[in-house]
Amino acid sequence: MNHFENGDGPRDNKDAPSRRKLLECMTWAGTGVLWTIAGGVPYSLGLLGEAKAQETNALSFLQISDSHIGFAKPVNPNVKGTLEEAIDRIIAMPVKPSFLIHTGDITHLSKPAEFDDAAQIISRAQLEVHYVPGEHDVLDPGVTLYRERYGRGTKGAGWYSFDANGVHFMGLVNVFSGGRFMGLVDTANPGGKAGGLGVLGPEQLAWIEDDLKGHADSTPIVVFAHIPLWSVYPAWGWSTDDGARALGHLKRFGSVTVLNGHIHQVMQKVEGNVTFHTALSTAYPQPAPGTAPKPGPMKVPPDKLRTVIGTTSVTFKRGEQRPAIVDSPFQS
Repeated sequence: MNHFENGDGPRDNKDAPSRRKLLECMTWAGTGVLWTIAGGVPYSLGLLGEAKAQETNALSFLQISDSHIGFAKPVNPNVKGTLEEAIDRIIAMPVKPSFLIHTGDITHLSKPAEFDDAAQIISRAQLEVHYVPGEHDVLDPGVTLYRERYGRGTKGAGWYSFDANGVHFMGLVNVFSGGRFMGLVDTANPGGKAGGLGVLGPEQLAWIEDDLKGHADSTPIVVFAHIPLWSVYPAWGWSTDDGARALGHLKRFGSVTVLNGHIHQVMQKVEGNVTFHTALSTAYPQPAPGTAPKPGPMKVPPDKLRTVIGTTSVTFKRGEQRPAIVDSPFQS
């Protein structure tokens, strides 16, 4: 277990890296990230398979992302198998998380059979799952398949919020504009078109402002959406055009955690009270920003694939502010 320093001085381990140094690292990691809070700062609980029993007053949940069920190329010809591996690891955890969050691209081409396969695999975890769509989930005419499965009871194009153990969660949709699919993906070559930024839109921004009313500044906030809300690499569309406006509504809160997928790699950043975190895919990696002509599935040696795909775990301790986040690749 690692402990980080805060403004009150070091915790148990004087040689532990500072929280800022750790969070500024950009690294391949991934099968799962386990977030937990102690003393108001995040600390690592280790890989999912090694996670110890959590305190009864802690809220732990898992983030999985970019399953891309239906993808079938040499990069990973068995994406159902790697999603099954992620679920098997979750089932084997000594203490079950409270729920799962899936940050989009459940499917690759928005086909009914792909949604069916994903649902069958994920349901094996026997956990409540909160979804937001990725651009690959909204390719069908009328965008009915995702909405029929996961959009009931949501607002607008599918955004919503809920509360758990004193933490306020907001599931946002940034692959639509004005209620319509933005067309970020070249349907003939999904994942191969770059340049379109995510968009929240004025209706959703107004809802965000209204949804936050009545919540005390001390309430921990977790925001999750598919495309990063911060500017990772706009040239590849790895940003949300109006994300700064959404974040402006969150400035008054002491602890804000923003979870995204889309870029298939772990990147973390801390800006003031906001911790940004993007998760690994369970399907395949993408290149680091600017290291290839365009984003898209990145071929790695077969024996290395499981080192660059995985899941993320997040834990909040009641009464504390910031969570602990742990990314766990399938293979270290």
